[in-house]
Amino acid sequence: MPITTISQRPHRLMAIAAVLGAAFNSHDPAAAQALSLDSDTSVATMRTLALPANSEVLLRMNQDVTTKGRTWKEGDTFGLSVVHDVSKDGHVVIPAGSRAVGRITWLTSKGAFGKSGKMEIDLEYVEVGGQRIDLDGHYRQEGEGNTVATIGGVVAAGVFAAFITGRSGLIPQGRELMAHTETAVAFEVDVAAARPQRQPVRLVEGS
Repeated sequence: MPITTISQRPHRLMAIAAVLGAAFNSHDPAAAQALSLDSDTSVATMRTLALPANSEVLLRMNQDVTTKGRTWKEGDTFGLSVVHDVSKDGHVVIPAGSRAVGRITWLTSKGAFGKSGKMEIDLEYVEVGGQRIDLDGHYRQEGEGNTVATIGGVVAAGVFAAFITGRSGLIPQGRELMAHTETAVAFEVDVAAARPQRQPVRLVEGS
C-alpha cells in the first residue's frame, strides 16, 4: 500500500546542517565533533508514525453546487474545508480549515415530464502544506425524491435530507460530507517533545 510521507521538522534539520557546515569551515575539530554528536541525537529523537488509510475526514462545502441553470457542468471542481483536525496519537496530521477539492463527475439538469436534475460528485483531495492527500468520497442523487446515496449504494440520510430542493439537485454551502483517506499518511514527530505536536505538518517533496 502506498504511503504519503509527511515531515514536521524539515527546517530544524536544515538549520543543523547549516551550523555543522559553519563549524567545519572554522577549522575547529572540537566544535565540529560536538555539533555532530548533537545533530545525531536530534535526528535520533524523530519517529515515523502513520495516519491509517480510510481515516475519516469531515468536509464542509464552501459554495452551492446545483443542477439548476448552466452554472455548473461535468468536470467542474468546487471547494470544501476540513471541519475538524484529523489526528494520530494526538498529533495533528490534517488541520481543521485545510482546503479540499471535489469534482462533478455527472450532471443532468431538470427535464420534461417532471424529471429532476441529478448529479454525481467525487471528493478528490485535501491540501496540507501545499501538497495533496488523496481522498475517497463518492455521492449521487438517488431517484427523483429526497434520497441521496453513496456510489457504493449505501443510502445516506440525516445530513443529506436537504440535498434535493424541488426538482433541482443542490448541495448547499455549509453542507457537511464525509470522505476518507485513500492511503496511509506517514509523518515524523519528535519523541523528545513534552506534548503531542499540533502545528501544521508539511508533506515531503516528491512523496
